[in-house]
Amino acid sequence: MALKDELDSDVAAIFRARWTERDGDKVPEADDLKLGSNDAVKLKGAVLYADLADSTALVDGYKNWFAAEIYKTFLHCAAKIIRSESGVITAYDGDRVMGLFIGDSKNTSAVRASMKIHWAMINIVEPALKKQYPNNSYTPKHVVGVDSTDLYVARTGVRGANDLVWVGRAANYAAKLAALSEDHRTYITEEVHGNMHKSVRYANNGDGQDMWTRLSWTEFDDRTIYGSTYWWRVD
Repeated sequence: MALKDELDSDVAAIFRARWTERDGDKVPEADDLKLGSNDAVKLKGAVLYADLADSTALVDGYKNWFAAEIYKTFLHCAAKIIRSESGVITAYDGDRVMGLFIGDSKNTSAVRASMKIHWAMINIVEPALKKQYPNNSYTPKHVVGVDSTDLYVARTGVRGANDLVWVGRAANYAAKLAALSEDHRTYITEEVHGNMHKSVRYANNGDGQDMWTRLSWTEFDDRTIYGSTYWWRVD
């Protein structure tokens, strides 16, 4: 069969097939979903996207091995922090990592993880970088985005090269928030802000000043989002 004929058949079959859906109580893995049919898991989750800022300038202005070390240290810290907050790493995309949090404290855990990533970059990555390369003026920057909505998880690709696709606003918005200005290191949606514990909203474990600035997201109908420059210590 010619490739075009095969693709015509496959695409028609995908559009024609009925979906089988089920509610999920854990983050699915690829083997939990069928590849050859329209099979999906539905769950409520908070998505965290951590993005290394200005990576184009990094790869254009520095040696490849140096850029790789920045990528590795950032992603290593972010991934371990996500897991420490009971999140699951769902994807790496170049200089970005996506984490998923579920359960009653998903918003709080995702926001706390984002603040810990900020602390780790300032207090672990930057000092180690300066110690190893004292004559190098580069300072790594990052931005984290968090959103929380219903998610529709399906398996996509071809046999031998497939992965899960996370359909829903949270994955899309979190990634876009992580691409915003470095003026704030964490951006969250109004849904996350309204459903997180006071310990990650107010300083001094919930008894101090508000750590979040109300902003208008001009790219999306001026909807309300919140930004923060605060961090949470990693012990």
